[in-house]
Amino acid sequence: MSASRKSNNDTPRPESGIQRRLLNEAQEAEVREQRESRTATRRATVPALEEILYEPLPVLDHGFVRVVDYMGDDAAIVQAARVSYGKGTKQTRGDMALIDYLLRHRHTTPFEMCEIKFHVKLPIFVARQWIRHRTANVNEYSARYSVLDREFYIPAPEHLAAQSQANRQGRGEVLEGAQAARVLEILREDSARTYEHYEEMLNQREDGSIIDEDQPGLARELARMNLPLNIYTQWYWKCDLHNLLHFLSLRADPHAQYEIRAYADAMLETVKRWVPATYESFAKNAMDGARLSGPALKIVRRLLAGEAVVQEDSGLSKREWAELMTALGREA
Repeated sequence: MSASRKSNNDTPRPESGIQRRLLNEAQEAEVREQRESRTATRRATVPALEEILYEPLPVLDHGFVRVVDYMGDDAAIVQAARVSYGKGTKQTRGDMALIDYLLRHRHTTPFEMCEIKFHVKLPIFVARQWIRHRTANVNEYSARYSVLDREFYIPAPEHLAAQSQANRQGRGEVLEGAQAARVLEILREDSARTYEHYEEMLNQREDGSIIDEDQPGLARELARMNLPLNIYTQWYWKCDLHNLLHFLSLRADPHAQYEIRAYADAMLETVKRWVPATYESFAKNAMDGARLSGPALKIVRRLLAGEAVVQEDSGLSKREWAELMTALGREA
């Protein structure tokens, strides 16, 4: 992501939970203990990432991303590529050039030498999109074992949009006025009602108190089935750098759904701290670059030769033509 790219998650990071509470009391105590502890190590560490280690970075209304562990740095990528000892070359420019070459030519194995583990709090419908990326190790909060918190994702008004007429899985114009107000009312009312029914079936309130001492309550694994997809879940998500960059190339893309894109943008900021040389190359080659098919490349060559080319004689579909023109900064 270049300096010109604007984050989709513009919520300021809270200081000590002042703006809104992201963690419960037990989690906050754990984070304080983790951040106060110090461990001597001979392995490579990254000061810029250590600064935010364990801290929750807010996403959406109740969600967050936080780095809880990592292995490797830019030097580890160079070391793996050169199969050398220690940190490899001391020439920073040479290392950056090598990383750029590796990423540009899709030599992926050296990037797999670095790993990172996130703790993520996210709406279930976002989690179901996210889990499609099957290249990470995931352990999710169990609603069979524990009671889910009363926290639901309610979109900000500017993110309430109608179905796109051009894209079956995208959004169109933002809803306004009474229609937008009614949608928000429905979301809030349905979320509150289903959680009240969830407590009733469990025979247990959110604070753990029993509603009716004479009733056993429904099993947690059954009571959860009535909850909506906008309730929050949590998981630990561990991934190597190569597969993380692939995830981000898809989910930090402007065409991705806003909600998962907000998480991807927060994760991009951690990548920038963790492996700055890789981040710079990734931003340049993947985020701000474009891959062309063979037919599209032929069109570019024809245009460079001064030939007037239109979609009808290009051999490209209307969609392919529009994508190429967008990449070239031209009118479709």
